[in-house]
Amino acid sequence: MQKLTTRCCIAGGGPAGIVLGYLLARAGIDVIVLEKWPDFFRDFRGDTIHPSTMEVLHELGLLEDFLRLPHQKTRRMTLKIGEEDITVADFTHVRARCPYIAFIPQWDFLNFMAAQARKYPHFKLLMHTEAMQLIEENGKVAGIIAQGPDGPLEIRAQVTVGADGRHSTVREKSKLPLVESGVPIDVLWFKLPATGADPERSFGYIDEGRAMVTLDRSDYWQCAFIIAKGDFDEIKKEGLEKFRMMIARMAPFFSGVVREIDTWDKVKFLSVTIDYLTQWYKPGLLMIGDSAHAMSPIGGVGINLAIQDAVAAGNVLIPAFKKGIPEEKDFAAIQERRRFPTRMTQRLQVFMQDRFLQPYMHQRTHVAEAPWQLKLLNQLPILRSISARIVGIGFRPEHIKEGLFY
Repeated sequence: MQKLTTRCCIAGGGPAGIVLGYLLARAGIDVIVLEKWPDFFRDFRGDTIHPSTMEVLHELGLLEDFLRLPHQKTRRMTLKIGEEDITVADFTHVRARCPYIAFIPQWDFLNFMAAQARKYPHFKLLMHTEAMQLIEENGKVAGIIAQGPDGPLEIRAQVTVGADGRHSTVREKSKLPLVESGVPIDVLWFKLPATGADPERSFGYIDEGRAMVTLDRSDYWQCAFIIAKGDFDEIKKEGLEKFRMMIARMAPFFSGVVREIDTWDKVKFLSVTIDYLTQWYKPGLLMIGDSAHAMSPIGGVGINLAIQDAVAAGNVLIPAFKKGIPEEKDFAAIQERRRFPTRMTQRLQVFMQDRFLQPYMHQRTHVAEAPWQLKLLNQLPILRSISARIVGIGFRPEHIKEGLFY
């Protein structure tokens, strides 16, 4: 078994893991990041970069280079319920350097951040290397046993960070207490080509007991078809043609291209969960991102909350590493900092799904009508600015601590 030693080992090369790895390496702290896949290419990964994340990139001096990557800007989030268009969030009035959402494939963001991190000699990224087991000694986590492309690895670390997603192996092995919230929806994820008659912005659609989100990718649309939890098998039994008809009825501009979905293999199933750890840490171990709090796709906030966790962790861990070895009190400070924004966001997601989404999921026989609360968004522009602030900035945005790298 190959043996490695580092100050910090991060399981998971998603947004939380890569950003925290970058911060630690830039501060001169040895860090190893493990990514279980051979590349970052995942169709189901979220790819909305919000103003809060771009503010962090600016503080790191990376925003200008990031914005050179191909991306699309969305300044308003619009929902079509039945025959009525409702602007649910208007980012143009958000006080931020970039008052919009940047749509960019997550693999491009991760490749960008990994390339920036590799500029620092203290950063090591091990691709196709999966965390399998925690090393625990004397009541403390002392590293990870991983499986790499050339065999098993023993990675000894002063601090181990679990950032390996909503199905976290590190979380499972840690036996930290997990609380799950009921979620009534799942998502079917697929692509359709641009048609030439497309709307000028991304849209959400609710009608006839179905919901769908279409995200503009310039030459194609990334689509999320929202279904009642457990309905996927029934939809498949009804056949691909009926599924295509549902898409075309909801978004008629897809009528000419919907046959591109010619096999169920082109439809990716994503089981939606909302959960959270009541304690994010134990001696030698810290959990962040989806490993600590899996989010619903509502609002596309998951990637940005994960990055906020990484910034909060970096702000605490870097000074602690410079003094010696981070302790449980440091991990507790990180959880305390991030508990409020993550739980408030999850509660808002549960409220939105229960109050505004679930009631439509079984109304298959008539045209949907927007509830009066959502209609207020069209009548009172200030409400659209407030919702944009919550989605784009969040309840407690993080910033790079002054002097962090000196």
